[in-house]
Amino acid sequence: MNRSNKRIAFLALIVSGLCWGLGFPLGKLVLRETDSAHMVLLRFVVAAVVAAPFALRSAETRALFRSPVVLLAGALYGIAFMVQFEGLAHVSVTLAALLVGAMPALIAIAAKLLGEKVSRASWAGVAAATLGAALIAGKPDGAGSPLGVALSLGSLFIFLAWLTVLRRAPKAPNEMAIPAVTVIVAAVTVAPIAFLMHGPPRLDLSPVAWGGILGLGVLSTLVATAAWQFGSARVDSASAGVFINIEPLMGACVGVMLFGDRLTWALAAGGLMIIAGSFAVVLGERRSQSVCASAGPI
Repeated sequence: MNRSNKRIAFLALIVSGLCWGLGFPLGKLVLRETDSAHMVLLRFVVAAVVAAPFALRSAETRALFRSPVVLLAGALYGIAFMVQFEGLAHVSVTLAALLVGAMPALIAIAAKLLGEKVSRASWAGVAAATLGAALIAGKPDGAGSPLGVALSLGSLFIFLAWLTVLRRAPKAPNEMAIPAVTVIVAAVTVAPIAFLMHGPPRLDLSPVAWGGILGLGVLSTLVATAAWQFGSARVDSASAGVFINIEPLMGACVGVMLFGDRLTWALAAGGLMIIAGSFAVVLGERRSQSVCASAGPI
């Protein structure tokens, strides 16, 4: 892949991290009026409605609904969000951020175990981003129940399974096909779970809450999923995983700017380490491309 395409892939991964990070402030707006399971259901329903034209536009895209890999990816994606938000009901935001910060390391380890080459730049980026997320999270004293920690950790492994399955998805006719089918399958998966847990969702929500749901569905679900799949398909797993830590960084920045959180040295240092880790990956990829180019064809 040429340098220009790699640059676009990294830009897409940054967009996905920013959009997932928007889930923090938007989710706070929605959770004032409904529970987490119904919030997850409504965000996926909105995403599914917007995704439908992309998923149903041709026979080739509709055929993806018969792909076991795509169906499994969609089901895992929906269940991961359900488990994660149920866990968040029992742990603090700081502990949740710390757990999310472990995700790049899990991805890098899984990639290595699956035989994928992990460069030194990727390992350096993973280490910096993980430590940065830990600094942002701070010291989570009495931050949650064992159930909350178990659910939050469990959701990370489900997300990891989703990422692994997604990389084995069949070739799609266009870039939006698999993300669109994925969120529709996720919506179908989470609907019976949410109904079983809490019954039908409330629809008499305020315009502010509905605005949050629309943002969650379009930006934090469909756009984030599509941008992640586009970018992660073009770089190695460990390099892509570093950009997941943009999510807790985004949440911390929003907390300072909109929710009155205090800007501490740990938060500033953590943010700089996440950014440095991301740059380490990007620059490492460029260096490896330059080396390959100078070596000539094999």
